[in-house]
Amino acid sequence: VQLQASGGGLVQAGGSLRLSCAASGRTFINYIMGWFRRAPGKEREFVASISWNGGRAYYVDSVKGRFTISRDNRENTVYLQMNSLKPDDTAVYYCAATRKFRSGTYLDLDMDYWGKGTQVTVSS
Repeated sequence: VQLQASGGGLVQAGGSLRLSCAASGRTFINYIMGWFRRAPGKEREFVASISWNGGRAYYVDSVKGRFTISRDNRENTVYLQMNSLKPDDTAVYYCAATRKFRSGTYLDLDMDYWGKGTQVTVSS
């Protein structure tokens, strides 16, 4: 699977951004999709994941209620709607794909394919 993330940018605190990740190369619906991020000086962390049919989603506690992950299997695209952004959300955001099921947080090692990141910068 080839993944291409887009939609990052510079936004003021309290603002919104929507990230997109377009997939190609294999059957998109076979994969659980996830978003991860790496903040400056920190390890990459799990942000959100969504099941094959979009019926289940999981979020890291710090983004619950602010971020929403969704997918369009006809367009082979996964989205991350980010609202009420905070400076702490500043990071490079990565989309990733896996066929492994977890009922909760995913680790880097769980993911089979990664896209190049897209930078999100939230100014205070």
